[in-house]
Amino acid sequence: MRINQRFIPLVLFFAGALLITASANNVSRSVFQLTINDAIGPATDDYVERSMKMATLQQAELIVIRMDTPGGLDSAMRSIIKNITNSSVPVAVYVAPTGARAASAGTYILYASHIAAMAPGTNLGAATPVQIGGISPPDFQKGKDKTDKPAPENDKTTLQRKVINDAVAYIRGLAQLRGRNQEWAEKAVREAASLPAGDALKKNVIDIVASSTADLLKQIDGREVFVHGQKIRLKTAGLTVTEINPDWRSRLLSVITNPNIAYILMLLGIYGLILEFYNPGSIVPGTVGAICLLLAMYSFQLLPINYAGMALILLGIALMVGEAFEPSFGVLGIGGVIAFVIGSIILMDTDVPGFGIDISVIATFAVTSVLLLVFVVGMAIKARRRPVVSGIEELLGSEALVVEDFEQKGRVNIHSENWSALCDTPLQKGQSVKIIGIDGLTLQVEPLDTSKQELE
Repeated sequence: MRINQRFIPLVLFFAGALLITASANNVSRSVFQLTINDAIGPATDDYVERSMKMATLQQAELIVIRMDTPGGLDSAMRSIIKNITNSSVPVAVYVAPTGARAASAGTYILYASHIAAMAPGTNLGAATPVQIGGISPPDFQKGKDKTDKPAPENDKTTLQRKVINDAVAYIRGLAQLRGRNQEWAEKAVREAASLPAGDALKKNVIDIVASSTADLLKQIDGREVFVHGQKIRLKTAGLTVTEINPDWRSRLLSVITNPNIAYILMLLGIYGLILEFYNPGSIVPGTVGAICLLLAMYSFQLLPINYAGMALILLGIALMVGEAFEPSFGVLGIGGVIAFVIGSIILMDTDVPGFGIDISVIATFAVTSVLLLVFVVGMAIKARRRPVVSGIEELLGSEALVVEDFEQKGRVNIHSENWSALCDTPLQKGQSVKIIGIDGLTLQVEPLDTSKQELE
């Protein structure tokens, strides 16, 4: 049977369309799983943002953020939430494994997710912000302080109340967006309330309690979620789970934004530059110090720094350096150590877990600085007591021999060198004299004896 040539292009078009459709249906879509197992900071934000972009480009069916966190920085938390709410791929936040928690910043992120899930034996809550001096949650119920009287507008509690009210509005907005319990969300902020997984499910704080990621995917299969205002039905049954682990960049950022590491980098940088300035041309201390200081400065711009603490640390180091160059027998050094320790303690202006400097690190550097200071001061005292053995000052009190007869002005020999000399008494060649003064390159001498000694 012959086919009319006019129908050949039409047949080819439909055949190609069928092939494309079949290929699209055969694309293996998967679930991308991210893991947060620490305090939420700049490194976490960078890891989540880049991982979500990767999942979006690969057309993932779902992004699962497996989370266990004590909280974190407000700026990093809000950035992660923006990535979740703006994602074109549904995001499920899963608090796991058993014993994990989504405290503080973790609660906000859980509320922002399209699917909120928890493993049995986990908890969430305690979402009161603590960036400003550590807020006591009960003091802000109903917008009043402990005395039930309105705080003055210039009182510190007014600023704290503003922070609380902002956090309440933020989490209530997230709860409204996802249709979750707004009243309990506010309670988590104002009263630092917490809930276990079972109670959170009953109170409509979360959507699912799942024993594993596989159980989570099974339970949400066929569930409808809204992404950018559009209803999407999830098809997660039998999908493979692809884990996205932090790459070298995220791991490096995690290391240098650790407050303890940033603190150590700063001190190594300062000490390296001091050594370079003290001994120009060493190169190694200056190079290492500059690199460490630049890394520390990059870390500090991402961390909640108390600049008064930074100033005290720099003042303390300056005083200790001053002690080394101009010994004051401990006065500058002790003051420097005190300023250094106080500045180190208040350097990180936050009570967020995981973003403070360990006291043992501060103590180690303080003790090391004190020992170094004691060593420098001890050496200075010994040097002060030791007789001068070099330089022009060493000539005072030394003996010299007269080179030729002279009255008032002539020449004397000392250390195999001839010097101009002045003396009120006439001197003869070979006579021993004592140096009693120095005026530029002219020695003032006086005779030791009247005997003549020939120059060898």
